[in-house]
Amino acid sequence: MTPYYQDEWVTLYLGDCREVEVRAEVDLVVADPPYQQTSLAWDRWQDGWPKAILGNSLWCFGSLRMFMDRAAEFVGGRWRLSQDIIWRKHNGSSFHADRFRRVHEQVAHFYRGPWEGVFRLPVTTPDATKRTVRRKARPNHMGYVGDQFYTAQDGGPRLQRSVIEVRSEHGRAVHPTQKPLGILTPLIEYGCPEGGTVFDPFTGSGSTLLAGRLLGRRSIGVEADESYCEIAARRLSQEVLDLSAESHSVANQ
Repeated sequence: MTPYYQDEWVTLYLGDCREVEVRAEVDLVVADPPYQQTSLAWDRWQDGWPKAILGNSLWCFGSLRMFMDRAAEFVGGRWRLSQDIIWRKHNGSSFHADRFRRVHEQVAHFYRGPWEGVFRLPVTTPDATKRTVRRKARPNHMGYVGDQFYTAQDGGPRLQRSVIEVRSEHGRAVHPTQKPLGILTPLIEYGCPEGGTVFDPFTGSGSTLLAGRLLGRRSIGVEADESYCEIAARRLSQEVLDLSAESHSVANQ
């Protein structure tokens, strides 16, 4: 099948992910399927996609309702759940006036086959900080008890927490469900080795492909809507200066 867009790092196809044959070894799938929680025409679940896609490691965006409604499809595709991430956004939406306002999305990590065969690199945050710790003052009758404060080295590299706060693309998105590079970056770093291949079966505006390329991973995408294929191709064909700016943005989110 002829790619819609291709460069040294990225290949993008126009079509249905259940029908496009991907002839590459996929290290990680990053999927953001329609959740089917609105009456919008594009928000329709694509039956059978969890079973049709390649790979043994999958990050899938969704909601608790979506995962519960479609659990049988993931099980049928031999996917097993390993963990989930909460993406906390700066804003949110609410479809009902009698429920809490939803300002987060879930990202579930599934795997196939033995866990030992799944690439995983826990993301750490090098947040070591020095701080002064003050002891509670002691009564005079206790005599000398040493200094009342000392300096401690706390923190240090630690595992990134499962709740990740990143601003949404509201106000600047070119796709209704566009994901920011800041939430895609740790998922790709965790599940795909440098030089490996990331596959996005619902490419949209191409954010996953762009994040993968900026991180030194090869990326393959499939998008069924040609208008979004065109948008993704334009984003991916930007000049090197623009891509460097996006890379800097990823590193600082």
